Amino acid sequence: MRTLIIEDERGLAAAIAEGLAAEGFVTDVAHDGPDGLWRALHEPHDVIVLDIMLPGLSGYEVLKRLRHARVWTPVLMLTAKDGEYDEADALDLGADDYVCKPFSYVVLVAHLRALLRRGAPARPAVLQAGDLSVDPSRHRCRRGERAIELTAREFALLEYLVRHPDEVLSKTEILTHVWDEHFDGDTNIVEVYVGYLRRKIDAPFGRSTIETVRGAGYRLRGAAG
Repeated sequence: MRTLIIEDERGLAAAIAEGLAAEGFVTDVAHDGPDGLWRALHEPHDVIVLDIMLPGLSGYEVLKRLRHARVWTPVLMLTAKDGEYDEADALDLGADDYVCKPFSYVVLVAHLRALLRRGAPARPAVLQAGDLSVDPSRHRCRRGERAIELTAREFALLEYLVRHPDEVLSKTEILTHVWDEHFDGDTNIVEVYVGYLRRKIDAPFGRSTIETVRGAGYRLRGAAG
């Protein structure tokens, strides 16, 4: 299996390459963001090991550009950072896995083999519902060519609905996934935010993307708004 290692610490990159070679991996190495991005875009690889702190372009930016270019090669982020927000950022941008330094080579190889078993399915970075598009990594929403400004909560609600097109979602489900499972406020908050969304994504365009299913919840029309 051909692996691309994008790591600026040359000693570590060489050690990873040597360790993976012993496990039967064929490895290519890049030591900065621009070179790593070029290799990832123009050379075939089965999996990519990507550091976050890189010269030229950060690992986040490399990953963002790969996914924007619709390159779905599995990516494992390898970094000294271990904060949960760093991990969340990487996963939101399209990373498939995340391992922190220092790490065990046994664990690294196990993670890579798991990614290889899963393969690289075509995963759209931008979610679509008719001409409504939602881009989770950039936190952007558009109706056709027109950008729509949403608050963080409005965006989270819309993203959840778009990820479940044509499904009836109860207020309880929405509260659990968009607010949290311990939310103990008024469930009508969902109705309020659905109203906010309708005024932004539907009313100005003469659409009715979000439907109320009486007694059951809400459904987003997946094919057309």
